[in-house]
Parts: sequence; C-alpha cells; structure tokens
Amino acid sequence: MVFKEQTFHGLEPEMEIEIANRAAVEAAVANALAIAGGIDASDVEVTMENDQIVLSGTVGTVGEIERATAVAKAVEGVHAVQNRVLLGGSSLDGTH
Repeated sequence: MVFKEQTFHGLEPEMEIEIANRAAVEAAVANALAIAGGIDASDVEVTMENDQIVLSGTVGTVGEIERATAVAKAVEGVHAVQNRVLLGGSSLDGTH
C-alpha cells in the first residue's frame, strides 16, 4: 500500500476553525445576554448565519428587544446583529 501525501492546493481547509470560531462567538453572546441587566433572555436563541449574529425567541418588552441588540453588538467578534426577537412572555392561549 502506498500513501499519498495530502495536498490542498496550497491551502489547508479552514472549516473546523470556522465552526469553532462561530461557536465561540455564539457562546459569548449567549453568556453576555444571560448576565446583562435589563433583559430576561431565557427564551432568546443565539445563532450565527453568514458572519452575523441572529437573535430569535421572545422577551417581555420592546425595551428588552433593543437591549438584546445592544448587548450582542458589544461582544467582541460580533460585526452585525439581526434581531428576530418578538414580544411574548406567555403563549397565545394564556398558558405559560
């Protein structure tokens, strides 16, 4: 059996590095939201799509929506934030 040396046309793949960086930024934003004052982010999900942080889920007030954007933008490594957070603290049928 003959083993051929790996070639990457001069560049090694960066997929794993990109995924690790994306996960680190997502975690940093989620942690920042969790400890930030003025927002209950327990129902906010943080993901990264196309080099921007996407916030989704629900909060109780419009002020919390604005606060979530400000907190996310302040995290190192965040270049853009798309806020899809909606008002909602309880479900439409009145249950929690």
